Amino acid sequence: MAQLAGIEVRHRTTCASHTGGKCNCKPAYQASVWSAREQKRLRKTFPTLAAARAWRAEAQTAIRRGTLRAPIAVTVRDAGVELVEGMHSGRVRTRSGDRYKPSAIRSYEAALRDRVVPVLGGKRLGDVQRRDVQKLADDLLAEGRDPSTIRNSLMPLRVIYRRAVEDGDLAVNPCTHLRLPAVRGRRERIAAPEEAQRLLAALPERDRPIWATALYAGLRRGELMALRWADVDLAAGVIRVERSYDDKGRVEIEPKSRAGRRTVPIVGALRDILVDRKAGHVGDGNLVFGTSGGTPFQPSNVWRRARTAWKRAELEPIGLHEARHTFASVLIAAGVNAKAITTYMGHASIQTTYDLYGKLMPGSESEATALVDAYLARADTANRLDQLGSSES
Repeated sequence: MAQLAGIEVRHRTTCASHTGGKCNCKPAYQASVWSAREQKRLRKTFPTLAAARAWRAEAQTAIRRGTLRAPIAVTVRDAGVELVEGMHSGRVRTRSGDRYKPSAIRSYEAALRDRVVPVLGGKRLGDVQRRDVQKLADDLLAEGRDPSTIRNSLMPLRVIYRRAVEDGDLAVNPCTHLRLPAVRGRRERIAAPEEAQRLLAALPERDRPIWATALYAGLRRGELMALRWADVDLAAGVIRVERSYDDKGRVEIEPKSRAGRRTVPIVGALRDILVDRKAGHVGDGNLVFGTSGGTPFQPSNVWRRARTAWKRAELEPIGLHEARHTFASVLIAAGVNAKAITTYMGHASIQTTYDLYGKLMPGSESEATALVDAYLARADTANRLDQLGSSES
């Protein structure tokens, strides 16, 4: 076989050149370049010599710039297994350096098992192209999957490739510049103050403190399940959120984020309910809303009893997460500043607060119109006074 500067001529097996004769086939051309970083040779075959030479020149330049790497042998399936194991052990962490929550790990496992691995699992990481990931997203959309489900399905793949690029194992991330369907936030139910009172009044007495703490303190479900009496300072009028609870893993965990560990004021509407709860506290261990056996309450049971009570009272049901939104709306209506609301809600940033509750913030169209009109009127008056003063002089 003839050898040209980094290009090998590949004759067909039936070609006469193999026996010393003249070539009677249409040969292919295999170009190769050496990657010193991985100590590997990269090869690619082309139907024409010109195409092989062009690729080889581009590949040599890309290797020098660090944008081309020899493909690593690990498959998407193997990378997924390694990712999940690393999350469980704490070796793989979030961008902020925190451990992944058990619920997040379960979500990643399900996405890999049910959607990513069946389609891309057998491919090597370096062989997956952006169009492969785009097709996966497009197919999920064609199946009628919700836009948020599609994005969540791709999350473990995004983490795998982000880490591979950061570690220098890959130069190109196929999860960038994807065309994904827009996620439209659903309208969350919020109970007005008088409605919240009616909802609480209709509940079984044993469940009323749980819902009141969600409505008037905004604690998340896991935070309610893990709340201890040591975290509730009735004299100082504050609740200290120190932990959460993973009801599937049945274990206490850190709050949702660093901002999740916070202090929340106990408003008057909640204080008396918690005082009565503590006065009647018998055999529930250290948990504020524990069962008689000292374990956290079962959310499904609490929801079933509440839904039954509200149906009987002809009231529209509200979920624990929607009750949390109600607390945010009360803070806004009461005039609490946005920074304090961010703290009490346990949001990681004030931008999250604005994104979720911006429409509830003071500043309607009519109010904006009045403010602008008043400003323009003052400016016009000042201008006319200046003109009057100039004419008199």
